[in-house]
Amino acid sequence: MASIAPLAWGRRYLMCRPEHFRVEYAINPWMDVDAPLDTDLALTQWDALAATIESAGATVELIGQRPDTPDMVYAMNYGFVDGDHVALSHFRFDQRQPEVDSAEWWFGELGYRATRIADAGAGAFEAGDAFLFGDKLVVAAGPRTDASTHKVLATTFGVGVATVGVVHPALYHLDLSFCPLDETKAIIAPAAWDAAGRATVRELVPEPLVIDEDEAYTFCANSIVVGDVVVMPQGVPKRVAGHLERWGFHVVTADVSELHKGGGSIRCMTLPLDTSLEGARSASSHGRDAHAVPALD
Repeated sequence: MASIAPLAWGRRYLMCRPEHFRVEYAINPWMDVDAPLDTDLALTQWDALAATIESAGATVELIGQRPDTPDMVYAMNYGFVDGDHVALSHFRFDQRQPEVDSAEWWFGELGYRATRIADAGAGAFEAGDAFLFGDKLVVAAGPRTDASTHKVLATTFGVGVATVGVVHPALYHLDLSFCPLDETKAIIAPAAWDAAGRATVRELVPEPLVIDEDEAYTFCANSIVVGDVVVMPQGVPKRVAGHLERWGFHVVTADVSELHKGGGSIRCMTLPLDTSLEGARSASSHGRDAHAVPALD
């Protein structure tokens, strides 16, 4: 059994109960406006997920859903948190833009400093494309986040950015193909990335659990980790669960199948509030960011 070096973050999450969840437009390949949707079941599944996360040892905080934002349940995409600072997303699609206003208000009420990436004049940035892994800020460039925003993020946070090119239309956010497990381990789906992205992740992740495209389609990389507990969607491949357990993780599952109809799973519904880029800033200042976009003066 391998030893686990738990993530320093992942014990406090912002979530949005899907009071107004629906699929009334299609902005990713998973969304079908003609498919039946059981909104009561979605609420029941979400409630069970929140309870599972709390049972794993994490704290869940809530933001109310606006009636005009059917996708607001996917809270991961509001922004990226660094201590008491949040960089708010600049959504690719207009349908999700109002979520930023609600998120900015919520964070402001708690005293966070908010930066709107849109104000920098760069392109789209969605926080489901950004992860802290070790001492690196890893950010996708692809269907939902433009490479032009990486320098904005580097400037905003004072860190280097390791870029991963996402090219798979169905695995459109990095959180569908990359799941940090601890300080050295991650679930990865290389089929989602270009050659340069695969090379970057290969150097960043010492101990990868590689999944193929079919396994990624179960949303198993869209999981969260609370210490040594991995909260995964029901239907996770047995091979993947078995590998995690051999590493020493405890796998618990939640049925969020109705929420999958919007194109997201457990990670998409949970925004970590306890991330800090202090280690990444230190690494950048000491020149250890091999794949970094340099922070700008």
